[in-house]
Amino acid sequence: MQSLLYLLAFAAGIVLTVQVGVNSALRGAVGNPVMAALISFVIGSAGLLAFLLVTRTPWPDRAQLTTAPAWGWLGGLLGAFYVVSTIIVGPRLGAAALLALIVLGQLVTSLLVDHFGWLGFPEQPLTALRLLGALLLFGGMLLIVHRG
Repeated sequence: MQSLLYLLAFAAGIVLTVQVGVNSALRGAVGNPVMAALISFVIGSAGLLAFLLVTRTPWPDRAQLTTAPAWGWLGGLLGAFYVVSTIIVGPRLGAAALLALIVLGQLVTSLLVDHFGWLGFPEQPLTALRLLGALLLFGGMLLIVHRG
């Protein structure tokens, strides 16, 4: 089961890279990064709705919806920020530099989230080995972003 989770995470990384190119091409066609992101989200929402209907997933009731923390409703806005940012930055920096910086940002944030147990994640202390891994990734990002 663990290897399936690793494979799914790896596939998500592939999809993120492809998504940047797809959304950037859409921006070129419509002329605006926010409009391209909106179109992307509308199509994605339609796909999710179709999936829920096909799988006959029951809709949550009001009581279930009220149990979500206030910050739990911000995922769509965070996703929108991510998509618009990649549409703007990707064509200027290139896929490798963009994704290296994104992964570095994710890693630094995830180390803090794990260490403090934020956002419902279990606490996992920041060890010297984990910090070394982050520093190595930072070095890798510098090598990828360097244009000399």
